[in-house]
Amino acid sequence: MALPSGGVMDFSNLPGARRAAAANQPTPPTVPGEAPRAPEGTRVRVPSLVLSVDEARLEQVAQVSTVLPVILEVFQAGVPESEQLSPVLEQEIRNRGGRLLLGRIDVATSRDLIAALRVSAVPTVLALIGGRPMGLFSGAIAPQQLTEVFDELLAIAQQQGLNGIAVPEGEGDAAAEPAEPAEPPLPPLHQEAYDAIERRDYDAAIDAYKRALAEQPADAMAKAGLAQVSLLRRLQGKSMAAIRDAAAAAPRDVQAQLDVADLDVSGGHFLDAFDRLLTMFPTLDEPDKTTVRTRLLELFEVVGAEDPEVIKARRRLTSLLF
Repeated sequence: MALPSGGVMDFSNLPGARRAAAANQPTPPTVPGEAPRAPEGTRVRVPSLVLSVDEARLEQVAQVSTVLPVILEVFQAGVPESEQLSPVLEQEIRNRGGRLLLGRIDVATSRDLIAALRVSAVPTVLALIGGRPMGLFSGAIAPQQLTEVFDELLAIAQQQGLNGIAVPEGEGDAAAEPAEPAEPPLPPLHQEAYDAIERRDYDAAIDAYKRALAEQPADAMAKAGLAQVSLLRRLQGKSMAAIRDAAAAAPRDVQAQLDVADLDVSGGHFLDAFDRLLTMFPTLDEPDKTTVRTRLLELFEVVGAEDPEVIKARRRLTSLLF
């Protein structure tokens, strides 16, 4: 079932974006009113392993996704595939013993949130890892396939140290949990960048991130932030239809293909974006190869180095270069 489509995805519109940017700091995330995230491998209290998610709660679960993966199920009552998938998905989540948390987003009551996540069909299942959305699949899926998808997702999370356990209310020793600490501030230049993003001043945000990298070249969060906000600036003012029409009309036009790759990444279609650029890469002259390679490396930063599609695309790019 198709959903209404609008502009491209704006990462800054995701309520969890600001919190996710601070995920590399030592203070753990919490669900407000619950105990905070403890160090790696320990527990975070949640109302339930299956939650209804709206715009306000997305920020909360995005914080939790910095200690364990959160699955987002976009569903709609009355759609057969949604009704088929929901109980299978919930059972698989419960079988994981708190290693995954499920957030259910109802299309009927969360249109703005659906638009921000750039979901185009129901049911659709995404993951939040470290506050970043990752598309998993659309439509119904066999239980065995679902198990394989979640096994791979947990392997990625483990590589990033996200091995916490969600503990529903009433389970475990709540009295042993520590008091909630104050949320630490972002580094000044990161805060400056996020303030600029909130007012849609992407040039100012880019400048702040570049200054952060000049001070600390190894600042991974600044690198990722710069890549994301650069993507937002490139897509600003462009419509989805115009981008796709231009790419279809000029399949050998490098800029048109770069634009549609940006669009695909913004919508979570990472494989499509990478395959598009890597397929055209061998046919290009050296200047255009350099342009496409540079863009691919930027898009890898946007998606995240540990994403399986990034790992595969990086290997493919390397094989094309040598």
